[in-house]
Amino acid sequence: MEMGEGNWDLIIVGGGPAGLTAGIYGARSGLRTLVLEANLPGGLVAEAAVIENYPGFPEGISGSELGARMREHCENAGAEIRNLEGVQEMALTGEAKRLKTENGTYSAPSVILATGTQHRNLGVPGEEEFRGRGVSYCAVCDGPFFRDKEVVVVGGGNGAAIDALFLSNLPSKVMLVHRRSALRAEAALVEEMRENGVEFLLEKEVREIRGDDMVRGVVLYDNRTGELSEVEADGVFIEVGEVPKSEVAKEAGVELDERGYIVVDSRQRTNIEGVYAAGDVTTCPHKQIGTAIGHGVIAAIEAYGYVMRPYYYRG
Repeated sequence: MEMGEGNWDLIIVGGGPAGLTAGIYGARSGLRTLVLEANLPGGLVAEAAVIENYPGFPEGISGSELGARMREHCENAGAEIRNLEGVQEMALTGEAKRLKTENGTYSAPSVILATGTQHRNLGVPGEEEFRGRGVSYCAVCDGPFFRDKEVVVVGGGNGAAIDALFLSNLPSKVMLVHRRSALRAEAALVEEMRENGVEFLLEKEVREIRGDDMVRGVVLYDNRTGELSEVEADGVFIEVGEVPKSEVAKEAGVELDERGYIVVDSRQRTNIEGVYAAGDVTTCPHKQIGTAIGHGVIAAIEAYGYVMRPYYYRG
């Protein structure tokens, strides 16, 4: 490895909005800052067709463009970003925190964990069998393959609504399945879905995904009547929430809650001195780009205080 022991002041694990923001603030404060990202910068934000509630973009902006702008800003600030380099294990006690990847071992006195989340599975028969053959977790990635077809979107939050709106411009029919009687999505998105002809199948759950070589339909359970029915569909887009990517943190001794999210205080500190966490992987109940950015700011400022010990910093 070219970068040896002590060459970094701050290592950030994860290149989503929280991690890239922390990289901007860390580098601008003078810390030698490294961002390690297992995939490509942007996180799940990059999969969003359009983001309409991010301040400064009243006309909306695609997730991929927003992620690209954040990455450019982070690099321009002076942080180094290493893509496709996931952290495999960490030793976080003591002054020098050590993080191992397939390319070598990095060390720094301070670490920010911003690993984010991954898509939650439905856990129904046919989901794994038809993954990549009609089952998708990314409408932006796979939607164009379903032009002029009938698709089911599963979920009731903003993510599912945004997927349904994106797909409504491609296929002939979009059906949104949600297990409750009302959607969690913002009212503006719900109204836009209605205007775009999205069909709501409420109080229903997907119990099975069926097909042959490709998806051909889904079996729905009616929560009101207890009856089963089958709906024809060429594709199923699943957007039922996320689970935290915190396994490596747990192995390193970072405290998690009962759902696997990293426990932090109001200053984004974990239970290990010099180790912070930011964004969707934390216990903050509001998983939004704006909150992730705020976490990244706080974590980087705290990391600077921990490393440089200015007069105002108090452990």
